[in-house]
Amino acid sequence: MTIANIIAGRSADSIISCDAATSVAEVVELLAGKRIGALPVLRDGKIAGIVSERDVIYKLAEIGRSALDQPVETIMTSPPVTVEPSTKVNDALALMTRRRFRHFPVVENGELVAFISIGDLVKTKIDEIEHEAEALRSYIQTA
Repeated sequence: MTIANIIAGRSADSIISCDAATSVAEVVELLAGKRIGALPVLRDGKIAGIVSERDVIYKLAEIGRSALDQPVETIMTSPPVTVEPSTKVNDALALMTRRRFRHFPVVENGELVAFISIGDLVKTKIDEIEHEAEALRSYIQTA
């Protein structure tokens, strides 16, 4: 199974993102308001980085409240590690584990097409395992 299977039916228009010039305070409001842990940061419509709750907390701990007035590009993780729709789910999970990421921008031909989380990948794997288990139960019952 690939990332394309997970993002099928999703529209790139529904991706919650921000511009690199957005203030950290505005990003905090967006993260809290949408109840999300991270979002892609765009510059001229292209993926420039990722900002997460952790990035905000680390910068606040480092320099204090003045971090909230800075543009998000000063705290984002850049360059972002991305995956393509053709990336296998197991490969994406392995990369998340190895690099300790929880989110990936999905990029195709240089364009951001989706933003996935570890939850998306885990749900896909659980669904796959449940489907395989049901197939085995059916096979055993008919044998």
